[in-house]
Amino acid sequence: MEDGEMYSMMKVWLSIFASLTYCYIIGKMIPKGVTRLLCVLPIVCLFLLLPLELTSIHFGGMTSFCVAWLANFKLLLFAFGKGPLCLDPKISFGRFVSVACFPIKVLQIPPQKPNLNGHGHENQAQKSNLNGQDRQKLISTKGPRKSFLNYATKGLLLAMVVASYDYSDYIHPKIIWLLYCFHIYFFLDIFLAMLASVVRTLSGLELEPQFNDPYLSTSLQDFWGRRWNLMVTSILRPIAYDPILYTCKNFIGRRWAQGIAILGTFLVSALMHELIFYYLGRAKPTWEVTWFFLLHGVCLPVEITLKRAVNGRWQIPRPMQTILTIGFVIATGFWLFFPPFLACKAGVRAIEEYAAVREYLKEAGHAYFPWIFQQI
Repeated sequence: MEDGEMYSMMKVWLSIFASLTYCYIIGKMIPKGVTRLLCVLPIVCLFLLLPLELTSIHFGGMTSFCVAWLANFKLLLFAFGKGPLCLDPKISFGRFVSVACFPIKVLQIPPQKPNLNGHGHENQAQKSNLNGQDRQKLISTKGPRKSFLNYATKGLLLAMVVASYDYSDYIHPKIIWLLYCFHIYFFLDIFLAMLASVVRTLSGLELEPQFNDPYLSTSLQDFWGRRWNLMVTSILRPIAYDPILYTCKNFIGRRWAQGIAILGTFLVSALMHELIFYYLGRAKPTWEVTWFFLLHGVCLPVEITLKRAVNGRWQIPRPMQTILTIGFVIATGFWLFFPPFLACKAGVRAIEEYAAVREYLKEAGHAYFPWIFQQI
């Protein structure tokens, strides 16, 4: 990556931190509502423009995801006193900035009823033990925290996938597309886990996992709702699903409103993906990505309806459920998601950036550790 891109990256993120400082002060001075929204909207607009300063796939892609999408949605919720930035009225500045601009979600531990001893005081040891038990129970329900070996294995597999691109001339294009699927998943899982680990170490917060083994999904509902990119799921619910459901259920009933809310949520996700693809390729959208998410937004309510109709009387074996689910996601991805992904040459540019980093590290190694390379 060029020095100019690194300089732009620093400018962009300094602007982000300065903007979030302003938002934090606004939250202390102005009550929730329209006035706070008007104060936050300029920052939302700025966050939509900042990714345009970056051209690399990794810097630009992750900045657009974290800031133009997630941070903006969190700030819009924050304007009305909702969302992850308003869970704690006494939220510290560091926690506010971390939650706002990074794809993390703090694990919420429900308060314990005090267990009073004979002197009318809470038993602190028992309180600590209970909180620890609750924390472990909540973590297990959200998905267990993965071990270092798990991420090391995924890192090795990611390196193997990237290395295989050198032989792309000898590999069928559809196999390359399949490798892109693994590439996207491994990269996102590792990167988001590393980011969460840094935040967890610096802040001491317990965070929810970002992924929960999506390759084990047994249905579209399981894939999108409980396993794939859970930070997006958690922010789409209050920003899209809940408002649509609340608005529609009084007119068409809760069951039909759920289907409309699901479709509306997928539409919002589709538009944000189109925006990210624009940041990556700076090309006019073809709307294939939108159709991909709308297709899943239609299929998911149909799946839920079929489950209710069957009501457990007939069930496909779990391995077959996983094969059908992942197969459907990959097949529709090949059809609608990957053509615009390839059109912006995201895969090729990512490989070039990996090569640039490798060359940079090699040059740095020769400069700082010449005696090692002389022996190789």
